[in-house]
Amino acid sequence: MAETGDKRRAPMRWLIFIPPAVFGILVGLFLFGMYRDDPDALPSTLVGRAAPVLQVSQLGSAPLTTDALLAAPGVKLVNFWASWCAPCRAEHPFLTELAGQGVPIHGINYKDKPDQALGFLEELGSPYATMGADPTGRTAIEWGVYGVPETYVIDSAGKVVLRFAGPITRQEYERTIRPALEAAR
Repeated sequence: MAETGDKRRAPMRWLIFIPPAVFGILVGLFLFGMYRDDPDALPSTLVGRAAPVLQVSQLGSAPLTTDALLAAPGVKLVNFWASWCAPCRAEHPFLTELAGQGVPIHGINYKDKPDQALGFLEELGSPYATMGADPTGRTAIEWGVYGVPETYVIDSAGKVVLRFAGPITRQEYERTIRPALEAAR
């Protein structure tokens, strides 16, 4: 009888190796994710294509960001932002600095109340050469925006050169945005 009981338990012994194996696989996937070249990079199908059509409305008295403006000669940045967005507030001083250096930045206010958006700009200053409001988020969908802030580098032909998700910091500007601006010239 004792022999029969041992035979029943023997096939089950291999099951004790399943949890450590699953744990090892998860650790391997975690490490792979950590050491990729750019874990925050989200693919954009727009790179190399014409900037999508803008469906924006006037925001305050600033000149309106238009399709013609994006297709005009010169390299430009298009920045999607919102007053309720903490990372937008964090990147704002650097955008103001860039605008002061002559980098043309065109702002698209995303799903915001006009009075709150204008209050945000009144408080912090506006780095935008032109602006438009996207109250429904339709333009953001067409551009493939995942969340704000998000910035696009547009070349002289009106084509998207780079999509950058997240707040622009000095380090990210030097590492990513500046090379894209130079390549677009």
